[in-house]
Amino acid sequence: MSLPPAAAEALHTFQNAAGWEQRARLLMQFGDRLPPLDDADKNDANRVHGCESQVWLLGSLNDGHWQFSASSDARMIRGLVALLLLRVNGLSAAELQQVDLPDWFNELGLSRQLSPSRSNGLNAVLQRMNELAG
Repeated sequence: MSLPPAAAEALHTFQNAAGWEQRARLLMQFGDRLPPLDDADKNDANRVHGCESQVWLLGSLNDGHWQFSASSDARMIRGLVALLLLRVNGLSAAELQQVDLPDWFNELGLSRQLSPSRSNGLNAVLQRMNELAG
């Protein structure tokens, strides 16, 4: 499955990063660029359960392609979620089911920074996306 253009661009940026510190900075920058959600959208119905941090997720279907928006109260998680959104936005429900989360973060060079709780949280976000798309 080919990557959406924004995801391919992010992948290139991370693969050219010189070491973990630069990747961590990039991660924060991606999180900071995430468009903020309205306070009204930060409600329990949009909250992803299974994350230690608070994460809110919204999804909409446009011409068979999903567009997600999300936010988190934790800066590191916001960055990881931003990179997940780059990977999944514009996919069909069937393509969304094929996304390999560990592989994506491994390609970005971020997998060893994913603690079990962060990994579980991101899996919960992806699972919620699939529920919305289902």
